[in-house]
Amino acid sequence: MQVPQTTRTQIIQALESLDGNVPEEETVRLANDIVSRTEILNREFERTSDPKVHNFLVKIGVKRKGLCYHYSDGLYLYLGGRYYPHYDFHLVGAHIGSYWREHNAMAVTLKGHQPLDGIVIDAWRKSGDIFVSKITDDKAYNWVHRTDRGCP
Repeated sequence: MQVPQTTRTQIIQALESLDGNVPEEETVRLANDIVSRTEILNREFERTSDPKVHNFLVKIGVKRKGLCYHYSDGLYLYLGGRYYPHYDFHLVGAHIGSYWREHNAMAVTLKGHQPLDGIVIDAWRKSGDIFVSKITDDKAYNWVHRTDRGCP
């Protein structure tokens, strides 16, 4: 499953909306890494269906991985190991503790900024395509910083 080019452009635009002073090369490299890592995760998780159907298949053991937190963790760990001097990465969640409603994603901020001042990168919500939005503009979820999951 390949991520559409428009998503790459949307990620670049969202990153640029945080601050126009970040070098363009770094922003484009980060967008490319988000897209390429999501494509790898989609293949690794054998993503082929609606997110809720895929969750059901994971829960009954047909699929091994592919829950929302597998995507957020996969992106967070990968990007955290790369060199991005102007950006920080955070884990965010909504409806924490609710079996049917809990949802997790990754946030990108400018270095040193608060997690909820960034953009949400959600590779699970749209069946493996990437949803990107300023966290404050994402009306589907009321995001909180997931410090309980080891995210500073």
